[in-house]
Amino acid sequence: MSIGIWQIAIVVILVVLLFGRGKISSLMGDVAKGIKSFKKGMASDITDEPEPKNISEEKQDSNNKD
Repeated sequence: MSIGIWQIAIVVILVVLLFGRGKISSLMGDVAKGIKSFKKGMASDITDEPEPKNISEEKQDSNNKD
């Protein structure tokens, strides 16, 4: 049994009736903002972050100070 066009139309009509056009469009706007924010975060250069420190070197430095 496959999903027909009538079943899809009924589901769409029910969703619009339950949530209203304003609620759906504001939800889509929030989704778009989230996607843009995610893309911006992925596009930022990793080299902007400082070099990671080696933990073993830090322990040796602190042991030598004592």
